Amino acid sequence: MANLIVYYSRKGENYWNGSIRNLSKGNTERVAEFIQSAVGGDLFEVETVKEYSKDYYKCTEEAKQELHEGTRPELKKYMDSIDEYDTIFVGYPNWWGTMPMAMFTFLEHYDLSGKKIVPFCTNEGSGMGSSERDLKKICKGATVEKGLSIHGAEVAEAENMAAAWAKKKV
Repeated sequence: MANLIVYYSRKGENYWNGSIRNLSKGNTERVAEFIQSAVGGDLFEVETVKEYSKDYYKCTEEAKQELHEGTRPELKKYMDSIDEYDTIFVGYPNWWGTMPMAMFTFLEHYDLSGKKIVPFCTNEGSGMGSSERDLKKICKGATVEKGLSIHGAEVAEAENMAAAWAKKKV
């Protein structure tokens, strides 16, 4: 059986140790690549049809509104099947205490019974928030492992930590 590393990541303007920094590659995408390097598997990026604002602060307001309304944003694409995967690493930035709503859209699309869900998130100090509890609610029949939280501004130095953690999860 194979590993799947599915993630949502924000490029461009991001909050970074108290200021805004423009990232050519999102923090969560970088961690997803570290995990793939360590344990192998297929990468899949979750992308929304309607793009969020390029402005970081406007984006956070859009994300907050989606969370409060329970929105499930339309995605550009889905995988044809996830049947061949037994372990699914699920990566995301912590937005308003949980995953971006696009991750809910993606995960609710599939039958995850019997799968091992291994969450990881990037954040600027809010940790996993309620995302592990939310994953247990929406990933019916799956085992949700304890997640890995990485401070976004420290992602560049986190490859060894992420690799060691991922190896324990497969």
